[in-house]
Amino acid sequence: MRTPFTLALAVLLLLLTGCSPGRSADGGRVTLRFQSLAWQPESVAATKELVREWNATHPDVKVEYVQGSWDSVHDQLLTSFEGGEAPDVVHDAADDLADFAYGGYLADLSGLLPARLASDIPRGSWETATFGRGVYGVPFLQEPRVLIADADRLRAAKVRIPTPGHPWSWPEFRQVAKKLSGPGRYGVAWPLKDPVSATLNLSLSTGGRLFHRGADGKVDVRFTAGDAVVARTIHDQVAVDRSAPASTLGSGGSDTLPGLFGGRYAMVPLGFSYRQQIARQAPEGFHWQVLPAPAGADGLTQGVSPQTLSVSADCPHKKEAVAFLDFLLRPENMVRLALGDWMLPTGTEALKDPALRTARHGWATGTALAARLRPAPAQSVRGYPEWKDKVATPAYQEYYSGALTLAGLRHRLERDGNLVLARYQR
Repeated sequence: MRTPFTLALAVLLLLLTGCSPGRSADGGRVTLRFQSLAWQPESVAATKELVREWNATHPDVKVEYVQGSWDSVHDQLLTSFEGGEAPDVVHDAADDLADFAYGGYLADLSGLLPARLASDIPRGSWETATFGRGVYGVPFLQEPRVLIADADRLRAAKVRIPTPGHPWSWPEFRQVAKKLSGPGRYGVAWPLKDPVSATLNLSLSTGGRLFHRGADGKVDVRFTAGDAVVARTIHDQVAVDRSAPASTLGSGGSDTLPGLFGGRYAMVPLGFSYRQQIARQAPEGFHWQVLPAPAGADGLTQGVSPQTLSVSADCPHKKEAVAFLDFLLRPENMVRLALGDWMLPTGTEALKDPALRTARHGWATGTALAARLRPAPAQSVRGYPEWKDKVATPAYQEYYSGALTLAGLRHRLERDGNLVLARYQR
């Protein structure tokens, strides 16, 4: 039986539409507004350079670069969609697309994308941008969560160094963190300003799903034993083992770097792109290495929410917009964007590039994890942003700080969470 995704992908692979640039209805030049969320200097430079290359070779279709911000993108896009002023090409993250897709703000790309692009990106990645029978974005960059470690501390403690082929289990990780701890020093620091995505995505390794979709298509929250493993590990490292400080629980990843460089923390779980900051900011003589996140019953599997490129439903030149996406995401260009953002490309051809497989700065560790990346659990859940902000974030924060028991966490996530989701599924 064909799933909605299978049908959508079949259309992508079989339908080749005319994607060459054209003129606007009045015979003038087409202008497309492209809102990019690139923010690291190398990423911004790479993206702007690709826009310049497009404009130099496509005189009939001009692309205007517009700078957006990850901090405010959801509300900004919602306002622009409702006001009829949305950019033509939209840069976002897959876990932010559901409400926009179901709300009719994004174009269904099923019959517009060329077969080359459709076949180059794996099915699992396409699923992150598939809602119902439509495909509403092109997933192009993804970021596994890894452990950034003080290599000298690990060697001095004589702990086993994990590899993608032989990672730590979650219990072994807990024991290693205890061994690396001491007076004024911690084995690990958890920067959990956003505790929800980190916990949910890592919990895929232990069989956690949290969101369960029934035969009627409706989703409910069920906190199972698989969902508890990662949450309990973090809680116990802070409250029981004292191998992780409570002071970083409300911090962002960048806030923990001075402590890592200064020897206060031996390891910090961070997104793969943080390597750029570390490479730039680490003091002379500080040796760091990239380790895979711990593995559970489902191995190194973890959830990701890829960065995506979409086309606004109101864009009057959708074929031209998709032609620009196809140019931007050619394998060699996808590699440039990945290197600029210090992330992994979704494209199978781009992932083969030697520049992404070097041991330097842990690139090889990241590419070894690429095959185990799966759609984030909340990917297609309507109402997820509200559930995350109003229910899950405060619940996890209270649990990790010791103000809530595991049973209390389960109760809040399920009872309050299902009340929120129910309003979106009537």
